[in-house]
Amino acid sequence: MKQTIQKIMADSISVKQKLMSDESILSQIELVAKKMIESYQAGGKTMFAGNGGSAADAQHFAAELVNRFCLDRDGVPALALTTDSSVLTSIANDYDFNVLFSRQLRALGNAGDVFVGISTSGTSANIIEAVRVCREKHIFSVGLTGSTGGKMASECDVCICVPSTVTARIQEAHILIGHILCGLVEDSLFKK
Repeated sequence: MKQTIQKIMADSISVKQKLMSDESILSQIELVAKKMIESYQAGGKTMFAGNGGSAADAQHFAAELVNRFCLDRDGVPALALTTDSSVLTSIANDYDFNVLFSRQLRALGNAGDVFVGISTSGTSANIIEAVRVCREKHIFSVGLTGSTGGKMASECDVCICVPSTVTARIQEAHILIGHILCGLVEDSLFKK
């Protein structure tokens, strides 16, 4: 069993080492952080969405921004579009699950905001629909996906494709990227 544990840990570390050595991915993370910072400086917000485990990640990242990450500071506006059960169930019931997030973006998103759509496959229809609304509303769209990027790769303003096809390893890297973004935003806006 210990060998299995070590293999899983080694695989996770390997994915993170690939992220760390990929200049393109590093530049994408930096660009997303800058867009989030610019949005906050202009009075905007960041919105997150995903399905399943990625929905939990969306909530996690929003909480880090609204409350605090590492610094004791004022919160910044962030929303997980995955959390209001009445909104979610009414949209899914009255319309379709595929418009779950796009309808919320139409209601809550403004030009200059940032949207982060999380999908390990890059093919989640409700995330792709949300990204399309972002284009219409001039909301900067970010995809967090797995290695291929799926359909999101061509739809998002920036699509960060984690170099793995294993869902658990992709999700672990998404957490790392989310923490990096939260830390960069926090440091830029609040560190003295």
